[in-house]
Amino acid sequence: MAAEFIRVAVIGVGHLGRHHARIVPTLEGARLHAVVDTVHDRALAAAAGRGAHALTDYRELIGQVDAVTIAVPTELHAEIAVSFLDSGTAVLVEKPMSRSLQDADRMLAAAARSGATLAIGHTERFNPAVAAIMPLVTSPRFIEVHRLSTFPERSLDIDVVFDLMIHDLDVILALVRSEVTSIEAVGVAVLTPKFDIANARLRFASGCIANITASRISRDRVRKIRFFQPDSYISIDYAAQEAEGWRLKPRPGARPEIEGGSIPVARDEPLRRELDDFARAVRDRRRPIVDGAAGRRALELASRIAEKMEGV
Repeated sequence: MAAEFIRVAVIGVGHLGRHHARIVPTLEGARLHAVVDTVHDRALAAAAGRGAHALTDYRELIGQVDAVTIAVPTELHAEIAVSFLDSGTAVLVEKPMSRSLQDADRMLAAAARSGATLAIGHTERFNPAVAAIMPLVTSPRFIEVHRLSTFPERSLDIDVVFDLMIHDLDVILALVRSEVTSIEAVGVAVLTPKFDIANARLRFASGCIANITASRISRDRVRKIRFFQPDSYISIDYAAQEAEGWRLKPRPGARPEIEGGSIPVARDEPLRRELDDFARAVRDRRRPIVDGAAGRRALELASRIAEKMEGV
């Protein structure tokens, strides 16, 4: 397969899926075979000029493509993903992985049965700023996160933990690599029946504590994460794709001095990097950077946080 083009279909071409349809034809070794949307005109628009079929029923593609990306409402993720995974087709499903852990386990089981690749669209893991600091975050003791956005017109079927906070949960789990031993959380439903603003304080077995705030009712857009560890401080502005780091430099016989500044970041579109990793994983038959197991870990932690909020 490594020497061939893989045939990719994009299922759901709304707010995010239309960008999948834009990017897939530009990927090395990939060809956009079809786009699917229940709104036929939307499928036609996404397929136009890209040599792709426009369909309204994803079932027409089972067994006809090598890979699919799924960007439909969360409650449909498992149904569609399992259909393709059972046929041996590689799947990338947007975050959150599914509505429930039971559905996530169905997806993992289907991938295990067929050997098909399963990737989860935690796009921030592909943010160049995150990639730049990952080797530097070695022993975090405190993590502070603010992810604030204006009120959206989408993703209102899930609360802010699964909509926004889960991005940072995935990044933190990838960096801390330790079990969460306790959770304190509070959420408030302000403009919808779901939680629109949430705060969680996580304690890890390593001793690290993470304080995470997510809001979709802010006047300003903020997407920042800061790491504090012995003798160093590292911060990221996700949106600007900027990072900086500071550390103490020992000086024999004198007070240590602080050194650091901007960390070089090769800017790129995170979604393009995510889709490129998925396509390469399929072609090279390797594990994607964010696989099904990672997606389930983030979903499980988000679910534990949501349960704590509901119990308040």
